Amino acid sequence: MNVGIVCPYTWNVPGGVQQHIRDLAEALIALGHRVSVMTPADDDADLPPYAVPAGRAVPVPYNGSVARLAFGFLSSARVRRWINEGGFDVLHVHEPAAPSLGLLACWAADGPIVGTFHASYERSRALSVTAPILRSALEKINGRIAVSEAARTSLVEHLGGDAVLIPNGVATERYAMAAPLPGWRGRAGGPGGGEALGFLGRMDEPRKGLPVLLRAFEILGRRRPGLRLLLAGPGDADDVAARVSPELRDRVIVLGMVSEEDKIRAYHSVDAFVAPNLGGESFGIVLAEAMSAGAPILASDIEAFDRVLLGGRAGALFPAGDHEALAAAAAALLDDPARRKQLSAEARAAVRAYDWSSVARDVLRVYETVAYAGAGVVESGSGA
Repeated sequence: MNVGIVCPYTWNVPGGVQQHIRDLAEALIALGHRVSVMTPADDDADLPPYAVPAGRAVPVPYNGSVARLAFGFLSSARVRRWINEGGFDVLHVHEPAAPSLGLLACWAADGPIVGTFHASYERSRALSVTAPILRSALEKINGRIAVSEAARTSLVEHLGGDAVLIPNGVATERYAMAAPLPGWRGRAGGPGGGEALGFLGRMDEPRKGLPVLLRAFEILGRRRPGLRLLLAGPGDADDVAARVSPELRDRVIVLGMVSEEDKIRAYHSVDAFVAPNLGGESFGIVLAEAMSAGAPILASDIEAFDRVLLGGRAGALFPAGDHEALAAAAAALLDDPARRKQLSAEARAAVRAYDWSSVARDVLRVYETVAYAGAGVVESGSGA
């Protein structure tokens, strides 16, 4: 098939949706399909050969975060031209309710359209006001996918309609084996010494829960002199350091933005991976990545994480936002190598359900259904 995929968020800032789209595109290409991805990005951005820039993204508050979106005359014109020239059998729009390229693509296109809904959100006044406008675009979608029950519930309750549940995918083999980062012993017990906890996510985004982890580390660090905390992801290292007591700062290592290779190595560098998120997650791709790496996981008990971790069987859980409970659970996990080994094995087994080898084929079945029903290629209509 010839597939056009629309990414709502700027390609070069890490995020779960961008990762999902990249891996889906590459899985489809590996299966022999043609794929083009339209994404917010500058014209000189470093993009893979299958991606097409739609113009500069701007930061916009969205769903409890700051998303980098593209929405305007330039982006609209580029989306329309891309659709006209693409000759796509199916158009796959991600987060079509976000004020970005997906919405523009729905307005612009006629033909077989699939929408994937990633976000979980509460009803808001803004959503109530914009719902009629969104429906004019969403009504053009022939097949709907939700990546989690939380995302599906948000769609059903706030925008109407239903969706087939197809989870986020993860390239499990990519994460399975890697050497620890230099200076970190990893779970195999190599040189470097001491215990280590890890975190991956936007350090400046409150809902990712880093302040909760830092407060827990204040407790743990004083009790466990060899414990270090490894942080990776966008954010200000000086701001993080300012939140940590001076006597503990040299044990909080901030990597900042990391390459895909170093991200995988980071998962293999720690005794436990901590996901202290406070909410707003519909799946948790970092959990699936850490599970693929075999990292023992300690996560907040938000609904999405509870589902992915099978109610605590594939990863330990603690009450969201409770730094004391996090500290206690982390100490218990660090003191119990057998428990960590068990969680690692359960996680590797559970994450197989999310491998792209099966997830991509489930997505293809949705494509085939809407493409055959549509009986034609995607074309630019009159709605943009």
